[in-house]
Amino acid sequence: MSSNIHIQRICEYCKEEFTARTTKTKYCSHKCNNRHYKEKTKGAKISKSNEETTQKITLEVEKLNVLDFLTVKEVSVLLNCSIKTVYRNIKNGTIKTINLGSRTTRIKRSDINDLFNK
Repeated sequence: MSSNIHIQRICEYCKEEFTARTTKTKYCSHKCNNRHYKEKTKGAKISKSNEETTQKITLEVEKLNVLDFLTVKEVSVLLNCSIKTVYRNIKNGTIKTINLGSRTTRIKRSDINDLFNK
């Protein structure tokens, strides 16, 4: 079944004018259709990944708010800084620590809260 309709349209992907033969045509070619589809699915995957990442971060911060003693890594996540920055503040004496062993450093949650109350 062929159509005798000739409608001037603008392609939704490349924004160039073309002659459509149906009223539902959105793209000037199959190539533009494929490229737009891939761009749309890629954007959806990226937004989904970003959403999952933000959910993981908020869950981790909520878990950290419950703990009384934190590791250096947990403090860096809580303060949104690097681990080196936390160690630098420990060395300067800004953050007080408790050493339970040679490689186990713990920080009181109340000491972190006191940093911001000064």
